[in-house]
Formats: sequence, structure tokens, C-alpha cells
Amino acid sequence: MRTPNFKALITVLICFIALSGFAQDKTKTIGNKSRQGTTNNSFGIVQGAQVGIKMNAGHKPVELLKLTFHVDNLGKDTIPFKVNVYAMGDKLPQGDNLVKEEIKSSIAREKDPSEPLTSNQLISVDLSPYKIEVKGEVLISVEFLSTMPGKSLGFSCGLLNGGTYYKKNPDTEWKKIPVVGADFNVLVKKLK
Repeated sequence: MRTPNFKALITVLICFIALSGFAQDKTKTIGNKSRQGTTNNSFGIVQGAQVGIKMNAGHKPVELLKLTFHVDNLGKDTIPFKVNVYAMGDKLPQGDNLVKEEIKSSIAREKDPSEPLTSNQLISVDLSPYKIEVKGEVLISVEFLSTMPGKSLGFSCGLLNGGTYYKKNPDTEWKKIPVVGADFNVLVKKLK
């Protein structure tokens, strides 16, 4: 008598596991490994300047859910920025920004003036409300929304991980720092 009940229980359990797997969203992280406090690339805060990395989203479309990176804000001001996404050409980004609505956020100097000063902070930007669908190689960047003379921002980065792309201001061409890549990564959801 125990054998039929045991077999029925196992069958129900296997069906439950299979169905719960179908119900879950399939997500993955693209971009560079997130590191805190590693060697930094520093960039001047100039309105329209951009810093980003190339990421491979794969051959099938994915939706961008969340951008994450570590940064050192050594100034005393909050730095506003927006997120941009571009298709990659042979060597540099090409075409217009794929983001149709501005995705704004900011990097604060410190959360609470009474707490000990820590300059390195994790920045996370929720991209899910914007329904950004991409495939293939893309460049995801942050663009500074104001100019702060003499101020710079340091992004955590790693060696030999694809390089960092930057524009010094809106009128210059994209350039690539080949050896050191900023540790940007994006959580994406595979689309059916």
C-alpha cells in the first residue's frame, strides 16, 4: 500500500517542480563582474560626457531590468546622470540612443552626514519600467547631466575585461580605453 502512495507523491512533486520552473522569469546578468574598491577609472564631470561598456545581450531579445555599478564620488555634491543604450558597430557605438524616455538617477556624496564618510557606493538603476528590449552587442552608458569644474568620478573596474568607452563631452567622438573596463552589469530577462 505504501508504494502506490509514494509513487503518486513523487509524481505530484515532479509536476510541481516542472510547472514552477515554467512560471519563473528567466534572468541572467550581462556585463562585467561587480567589484568594490578596485582600481578606478576617473572621469571629469562634464554635462553630456558619457562612460560605458560594451555588453553582449545574446542573439535573442532580452529586456533590461537593472543597471548596477560601484563608484567613488569624491566631490561634495550629488551628481545627476541618465542611462543610455546604443547598438554597437564594428568598433564604436553607432546610431541614436535606444532609450526613448530619460532614465535619470544620481550619485550622492554620502547618505547621511552624521554617518562615517564612505566614498565607494553601489548604484542600482531600475530599468524595468522602461521596457528596453535589445539583442546582440550594445553599449550601456551613464551620461552626466551637469558640469562640476574640477570634480571627477571614479568607477570600480577590472583589467582585461573589454575596456571602457567614453565621450569627454557631447561634441567629441567615442574613445575606448582598451585594457581597463568599468564594472557595469545589467540584469536582463530573456523574452519568449
